[in-house]
Amino acid sequence: MNSTMDFAAYAGRWVALVGEQVAGVGLTPEEAVQVARRNRSKDRFVLRFVDAQRGELLPLSPLVGRIRPFLQQYPQPMYLVGGAVRDLLLGRVAHDLDFVVPDGAIRLAFQVADQFGVPAYALDRERDTGRVVLQAEQTTFDFARFRGEDLEADLRARDFTINAMALPVGDVSTANLIDPCDGQTDLAERQICLTHADALQDDPVRALRAVRLAAELDFTLSAETETAVQEAASLLHLVSHERIRDELLRLMQTAVPDAAVAAMHRLGLLTAVLPEVAELADVEQSPPHFEPVLAHTLHVVAWLVKLEAVLFAEKEAADPALHAVRTALFPWFESLKAHFVRVVDGVNVLALLRLAGLFHDVGKKSSQVMEANGRIRFIGHEKVSAEEAAHRLRVLCMSNHTIDHVQRIVRHHMRLFSLLTADRLPSRRAIFRYFRATGDAGLAVCLHALADYLAIHQGMGETAVFQRLLDIVVHLCRHYFEQYHEVVAPPALVNGRDLMQLLHVKPGPEIGRLLRLIEEAQAAGDIHTRDQALQFAQQSCS
Repeated sequence: MNSTMDFAAYAGRWVALVGEQVAGVGLTPEEAVQVARRNRSKDRFVLRFVDAQRGELLPLSPLVGRIRPFLQQYPQPMYLVGGAVRDLLLGRVAHDLDFVVPDGAIRLAFQVADQFGVPAYALDRERDTGRVVLQAEQTTFDFARFRGEDLEADLRARDFTINAMALPVGDVSTANLIDPCDGQTDLAERQICLTHADALQDDPVRALRAVRLAAELDFTLSAETETAVQEAASLLHLVSHERIRDELLRLMQTAVPDAAVAAMHRLGLLTAVLPEVAELADVEQSPPHFEPVLAHTLHVVAWLVKLEAVLFAEKEAADPALHAVRTALFPWFESLKAHFVRVVDGVNVLALLRLAGLFHDVGKKSSQVMEANGRIRFIGHEKVSAEEAAHRLRVLCMSNHTIDHVQRIVRHHMRLFSLLTADRLPSRRAIFRYFRATGDAGLAVCLHALADYLAIHQGMGETAVFQRLLDIVVHLCRHYFEQYHEVVAPPALVNGRDLMQLLHVKPGPEIGRLLRLIEEAQAAGDIHTRDQALQFAQQSCS
């Protein structure tokens, strides 16, 4: 955090800030907040630690402040290392903090967990590595024994110079920074450099991490790093699918996932990780498409990020199409945000939408057909794409929910376009069928359709057509958020037992069919009561 103020008087303490004004000071984050609330009870505060020697503001996690007295009394030297130090120097608050000690790391993890009243886990007993997870704060503390005979050996064995720095926990000050690989210089020059020539050969997943970090930090890869990444691509098959999955998901959550995937393709990583996506580079398309499938795919992902910015980060939209989307969906901003910022099975729902954007056309290579007039078509490509996406996600050990969610978006990504030719907005029955097919991914399909259209037309295109698509999205959102229990998922009027007693039949597929018909008729507004449902069942019985 850059500041023109002098905070030297608060060195070694926590400050609660309102803008650049100090509202409260304390030895712990809690003390600083308590004082600040007495002074300015209605304001929101930003907590910062003041460098113990230089008097500079450091974005140290307040969670560290809560246990700092305990850590300072620990009988062994302890260091904050890796990405947490990098982020601290960049003015970013880190949520994953790594600590190293000469010995007894797992024991230390359990002691720290006791301080917070949360569980700890032994990640690797052989390497003496433990983890503390604070779910409410979305923060993890990892504790590990030195990877080598001492701290310097540990740092030199790490991946990139900007991740090979350490700070003593007992005296957090940039004056005490330990930096054997000159990571500070590379931070200043905003580049990703290797700690040693074999860094990626030792652990090939670092090649993916290099691309992810460049996207995350807006850094560039040094020439030596680019060469090493290209050479490591052929070794990614040696890495567990779970580790590749984790890096891919983090990469897709950066501010520029499209640029990151493009870099993966340029450096040979995409073929190793997502071969079906890489193969789209030379798959041509007919108008209104103007570029090969991979280029279009990356533009879809880019438009998804832009849509997220105007809808969820509430950024102003200079583009007329984005401005129209923001205005049209304004009534449901908070509801949409709550829906999409959810974390399911450890994955942000927005990341799944971006992932679906990456996979939505992977079936075009195998479904491509050239007609007699030279026009290229992709018959049933959405179904093929969904199957190929599900296969790749299974290979990457994604959860069943993740696979189902992404597969539904991909399978139904053309559905809204099929409604554009209708002379009226979807009926209640059509809306019910839409959400029955798309399930929890229905709203994601809406945003994907907008991004797909914007990528095809490089913006709004024909105003009337875009407005028609936006009207359909608004219509679906309105029913989802305002008439959910009437149209999207009406409560059951009868159950299977009711139907079996009425019709004198045993359990079987017919009961399920009738229940689905009743639910659809209820959503359409044709029936409203239990008696009407039973009468409808009698009339519908085959």
